Amino acid sequence: MNQEFFRFAFVGGIAAGINWLSRIGISLYLSLEIAVVISYLIGMATAYVLNKHFVFDDSGRKVSDEVLRFTLVNIVAMAQVWLVTVGLVRFIFPALDWSWHPAEIAHAIGVASPIITSYFGHRYFTFSRNSGQ
Repeated sequence: MNQEFFRFAFVGGIAAGINWLSRIGISLYLSLEIAVVISYLIGMATAYVLNKHFVFDDSGRKVSDEVLRFTLVNIVAMAQVWLVTVGLVRFIFPALDWSWHPAEIAHAIGVASPIITSYFGHRYFTFSRNSGQ
């Protein structure tokens, strides 16, 4: 693995932590399903800023173009996080009779699940060098 991937994983860990912690707070007021989506958006905004400034070279694209591309990659990742988290909490953990912090553990696993696909999506799509410049 290269240094860029390790920087991506590090800043992704920060964004994931913000995502995870915000979900706990949001879950006090909203359902798990909705809290996972809202907290994902909070983590996604954090991840964009950190990746733009600390991980990837300047793409030469407009910020609006990068944000659109970042969002497209993250729509796929958000679906993955939601499916893993909700699937574990609603189906897998009950079948295993798992009752120790199921939402927190499932969400941590869910948030970590798209690291490889997101890295390649952002490297080769979101922050790829704009060949038109």
